[in-house]
Amino acid sequence: MQHYTVGQAARMLGVSPDTARRWADAGKVPTYREGGDGLGRRLIDGRDLAAFAVDLAQKTQEEDDPIQTSVRNSFPGIITAVKIGDVSAQVAIQAGRHRLVSLLTRESVEEMGLEVGMQATARVKSTSVHIDRT
Repeated sequence: MQHYTVGQAARMLGVSPDTARRWADAGKVPTYREGGDGLGRRLIDGRDLAAFAVDLAQKTQEEDDPIQTSVRNSFPGIITAVKIGDVSAQVAIQAGRHRLVSLLTRESVEEMGLEVGMQATARVKSTSVHIDRT
């Protein structure tokens, strides 16, 4: 499973590293130490970060006014869901407060090895959402 440093998680959540550290210190997102000796960098499991990103986005949408526009068409984030059918697949990415869903072929998802907790970038062109594994 993929894991992330607190700084990487902060970038994907669209917050400062200090904010991400405070959330980790408060136990809002579980962390563990690299190396098992308690002295290494703090890391966040990809699945834990994906769940936290979804929860955070839902809370943020409830508290803030809805966003009217996006600044860019590239949304780096974390994969929060992968649904695979016989021919097609659906991949959801939480990019800060934005949730993007891409419909693509099952073969593409398998070739890219996409799974919940992985870092990815959603690129939006017109009404299509493309996924880049990052």
